[in-house]
Amino acid sequence: MSATAASTTPAATERAFLARAASNKHDFFREEGGTWVFVLRTLLTYCLTGWLAMRLELEQPSTAMMTTVIVMHRQSGMVLAKSFYRALGTFAGAGAALLIVGLFPQQRELFLPAMALWLGACAGGATLYRNFKSYAFVLAGYTAAIIALPVASHPTAVFDSAMARIAEVLLGLLVSGVMSDVVFPSRMRDTLRATARSQFWGFVGFVRDSTAGAIARETMEKAHLRFVREATTLEDLRSSVIFEDPDTRARSGRLRLFNQHFMATSTSFQSLHHLMNRLIRNGGGDVADALIVLYRPLAEALAVPETSEADSRALLPKLSACVDALPARGEALRAHFDGSARADDFDTGAELVRRFARELHAYVEVAATLRNPRPSSDAVERVRFTRGNDLAGAALAMLRTTLVMGVLSTFWILTAWPSGASALLLASILCALFATTPAPAAVSLKLLWGFALGTVAAYAGTFWLLPHVDGFALLAACIAPLFLIGAYMTTRPQLAVLGLGYLMCLTTTMGLTNLMHYDPAGFVNNAIAQLASVGATVLAFQLLPSAIGSAWMRRRQLASLRAQVALAAEAPLPGLRHRFESVNRDLLQQVVTGTVPGSEASRTLLAWALAVHETGRALIELRHDAAAITLPKALARAVGDALDAVARLYEAPDAARYLTARDRVLDAIAATHHALSDAPETRRLLHHLHLIRISLVDADSVLAEYMPSALPVPSALPAKEARHAV
Repeated sequence: MSATAASTTPAATERAFLARAASNKHDFFREEGGTWVFVLRTLLTYCLTGWLAMRLELEQPSTAMMTTVIVMHRQSGMVLAKSFYRALGTFAGAGAALLIVGLFPQQRELFLPAMALWLGACAGGATLYRNFKSYAFVLAGYTAAIIALPVASHPTAVFDSAMARIAEVLLGLLVSGVMSDVVFPSRMRDTLRATARSQFWGFVGFVRDSTAGAIARETMEKAHLRFVREATTLEDLRSSVIFEDPDTRARSGRLRLFNQHFMATSTSFQSLHHLMNRLIRNGGGDVADALIVLYRPLAEALAVPETSEADSRALLPKLSACVDALPARGEALRAHFDGSARADDFDTGAELVRRFARELHAYVEVAATLRNPRPSSDAVERVRFTRGNDLAGAALAMLRTTLVMGVLSTFWILTAWPSGASALLLASILCALFATTPAPAAVSLKLLWGFALGTVAAYAGTFWLLPHVDGFALLAACIAPLFLIGAYMTTRPQLAVLGLGYLMCLTTTMGLTNLMHYDPAGFVNNAIAQLASVGATVLAFQLLPSAIGSAWMRRRQLASLRAQVALAAEAPLPGLRHRFESVNRDLLQQVVTGTVPGSEASRTLLAWALAVHETGRALIELRHDAAAITLPKALARAVGDALDAVARLYEAPDAARYLTARDRVLDAIAATHHALSDAPETRRLLHHLHLIRISLVDADSVLAEYMPSALPVPSALPAKEARHAV
């Protein structure tokens, strides 16, 4: 090394270190700045809500203030979405409270079980939805408790209580929505656009880079997980951003279609590479090489630099030309396999390449329309992102909440506990809030510590500060330091639940009203009731742990995932592709969330998910093409038997069902060879059946343990020879 180089290297290293330090410092202050903007906006919202509630002489300003605590979020779209569903839940809960009190006035022994059942039903319903639809169920449950429990002994006041609570909640929602949208708003639409762009270009880049050859199974598994996360994340964002941004609301249908095309295209992409991997493993490398040659022009069609807002449009001309040229290229390549045992393998792969290219073109086309300055007025295919739910998990959440409410209600009745209504009210809120949490026992324990801290802060504020102030300005000045502690904690992931419990306790225990009552004994009784209520909730989650993330629930979710093959084989065809793709991804996302990444359980689940995606989609395509033509009765029966046998195999896999499914698929292939002409519409049936057969005899698939060890079926054999080989 020269002396000059040696002398400049330390200086260069020091400059690089200082540049990194300056960058990290800038990032830190930017993040902290955003955090304090959120904290101060939340404080302003909290205090403004309290001031308005007092000026309007509402009965319980603390209810309106508590609403701002529950719906607070950094991004305005989240606040508006939570507010919308909270309003729905509030009205539903008010209606339930009026009905229950009307049915059982002054009959506490009937009123409390009815309330417990309602709260349990709402907690169970919350587990069946994701995002803020779940929140609406939560609100419908504990709003009924907020309205009905305080007037249990004088039911004639229930209507006034309902109107008062609705007014308080709506005031909190109105102020929260306006403040989040006006005071230094953080827009989710930017996050949505960045997510959609990242999904699109990430997938296009992955496809472009994969055209050089087959993709390793482990790489495909990781890519599949990423595709699943991206699809579910985009749907969750879309469902929230439509509340804050009219442009996104106008494009909502196209965003859904964009996501559905992404899911369908990624499934075909995975099926294609699974096929090439199987061919390579089973001695069909020449077929795989030919498919790669057929597939490779897509790389050139997708090679457009990501430099402008119109770049997705720039993909379309070359991609359209590539799609149009595929049939001729396929015919030229197939000439090398005429009369060969590998001809069916090539035909199946070529059909997959064409299907993938068509779906990729549709995906790019929808992406291009999203970049139009104004939403297109053209009609958009209506699609939905369907979720996968398990009623057993909902039943467990319902049972837990009903039991907690039943035990606390019994204790209240037997002991005439003065603070029983407060304990029941808080327990109903917590059971509903944490019904959808993967680790509710740990979360509710953190909340208990937050309530303990909030009790101390509320005592200091109520008896040391408030008696010495006059006017709302001084009241806000006294509350602000106490509130800021909890609000800042909610911005830190490790302390968020602790901060939420602190703020909830601070708000409810202080119980701000126009005319304050300073009753230390009542304060202590109420604080004990709240802590006992949180403790009872913690105990309930320990004794009846959440099904979310449990081994039992994973087994049920895996069974539900496999059952999607039966859905693909039997459900009505209209909308089936979209339903199949979205339910599968939602189920896989739920299962993966509850498993350790990279573990054996996680890998097994992923392997099943990939098999379900590939086989289910092939069954759907087979049914679509079969429905488009008139099949001879014998062939229709053979195809129907194959569909049924494959569905039964995935529902309850074992060796006998495996052999039945394999034989029925081979019978259908033989019947297709015998009955159909060489028209493209009819040849596709054979391609789908051949793909299903190849996936069934894959020795590296999850079905391998059900295969007879002595009689393997070479994937290269044509249908008739394969039938005799087995």
